[in-house]
Amino acid sequence: MDILTPEQRTKNMKAIKSRNTKIEVKLAKALWSKGYRFRRNSKYLFGKPDFSLKKYKLAVFVDSEYFHGKDWEIEKFKIKTNREFWWKKIERNIERDKEVNQELNSQGWKVLRFWGKEINKDLLPCITIIELAIDEAKRKNPWKTLEKPMLFNSYNNHESRENFDNLVAEDILQYVDSIHNVA
Repeated sequence: MDILTPEQRTKNMKAIKSRNTKIEVKLAKALWSKGYRFRRNSKYLFGKPDFSLKKYKLAVFVDSEYFHGKDWEIEKFKIKTNREFWWKKIERNIERDKEVNQELNSQGWKVLRFWGKEINKDLLPCITIIELAIDEAKRKNPWKTLEKPMLFNSYNNHESRENFDNLVAEDILQYVDSIHNVA
């Protein structure tokens, strides 16, 4: 039996947001302050990730423990009211999360999922995991991280296309060398 009236329960449930939650905003501010640019809830990606970094093919989801079934086999028995509805709903959410992960992985995206409490308790490890995934993406495809201003500056300083092509090739070789020296 619910301890709240139907009106109170309705008010509580309406207050739960699906976007721009406190934990999402906290992670977004941390990523933005580190200089990472991203899309929020991109409708162009399957599953509408909370954050997507297209440059690195990285999708980040921030999941609430209740609605996405953290420790589900233990926690599901704590639900006292409307069990059938909630069990079905949360189990479907868990299933959908797996489907989204599989689809994005098949499209070449790396998927990261964080629980809300992980972000609230200690944000630094979450940011570190995201940065490690970005570094991995950079190592897999160094061409994606090539600095464009370097190439455009080379072109602006030289009129002929032939000189530009030579300078671009030199810039690329220098860039690749710098990656190998760092790694």
